[in-house]
Amino acid sequence: MSANGTPDPPALGCLITDLRTSHGWSQSRLATELGQVAGHDTVNREQVSRWENGKRTPAAFWLRHLATVLQVPIEILERARVDRRNFLTAAAGTAIAPMVASDLIEEGFAAALGVKHPSVEDWEEAVETYGRDYMTQGAAEIQKRLSADLVVLQQQLDAPCMWATAAKLATLYAKTFPGSDGAKAVTWYRHAATFADRSGDETTRVWVRGRAAIALGYEGAALGVADTLASQALEMDDKPSLGRVNAVMGRAHVRALRGDHQGARSLIDEGRRAFDQAGSDDAESDYAIPWWRFNVFASLLAARMGDEQLADDVQTEAARNLPESLPRFKTHLEMHRGLMLTRVGDRDGGTAHARAALEELPPEKHSLTLRMLMEEIEAA
Repeated sequence: MSANGTPDPPALGCLITDLRTSHGWSQSRLATELGQVAGHDTVNREQVSRWENGKRTPAAFWLRHLATVLQVPIEILERARVDRRNFLTAAAGTAIAPMVASDLIEEGFAAALGVKHPSVEDWEEAVETYGRDYMTQGAAEIQKRLSADLVVLQQQLDAPCMWATAAKLATLYAKTFPGSDGAKAVTWYRHAATFADRSGDETTRVWVRGRAAIALGYEGAALGVADTLASQALEMDDKPSLGRVNAVMGRAHVRALRGDHQGARSLIDEGRRAFDQAGSDDAESDYAIPWWRFNVFASLLAARMGDEQLADDVQTEAARNLPESLPRFKTHLEMHRGLMLTRVGDRDGGTAHARAALEELPPEKHSLTLRMLMEEIEAA
């Protein structure tokens, strides 16, 4: 239920609304686009409104055409049909290998029976631990551990602070799926935003949306969703914060990938101003944004725009401050240099440089983001 006691719109309806607004379309415009793709005008603004409000569910025919005009794989719309209340249970059965399903079920029942009941402090410590571990460990290991903890946490969502914890962990969980699959990652980012809203904590609400925006923008995936989440974060609170830094830089990546380089450069400047007021210390955590990490965000932006001078400046700054304990991010910078080489015409040299950097990093330290970056470089 929402804060005023009215039912929450279903996940599918909210997703259609988010995707529509990311295109800057009215409900009437979406109806027109659907009619053109379908070859006949059998949908109108009122029908789109009913879909978004959950009064009607699009038939399979219209679901396919919605996926086409909203530029997302149909899987993302199909998954959004799942009742929000059942998503954690579904995660136990679909997001992880069957061999660990038994352990998850046991964890869930143990928590329900009170056999295991972590305190608020325990969960706060878990959030900090996951934030540190994400910087060095592979996605598969993080995903397995988080699946178990989310099943336990599901039993304790009886206070706003616990919803805030769930929001932070769900955001990290989303990052263990590639944003390019158009389904799991975006679904979990949306769940995280819903949890943050339930917490009532404005800082968490902004941070979750900003973190999702920079994650998707950095990966170059689901750009419409990234832009929508960034917009929501920026509209919620205009005070400098880590969430705002993430949102601005996420939107900058969306602009760069859509060819609006002037807009992207303006957003880099805006992000820098927000960082100057809200940047983290040098904590090695996914929940922090130290100076070196801000420059990693800007490094990929510069490479995507083909701006050699900016790339050289921010890569130098990032490398100067990057902790030796985080070799994966050194690989990021080297792959950005490879992308830059492809942008200035040396496609073979740039691809070889990026591939060599990736191969130098031990496979167990590879991330989904690095693999997606390699694909972007090869396609450049």
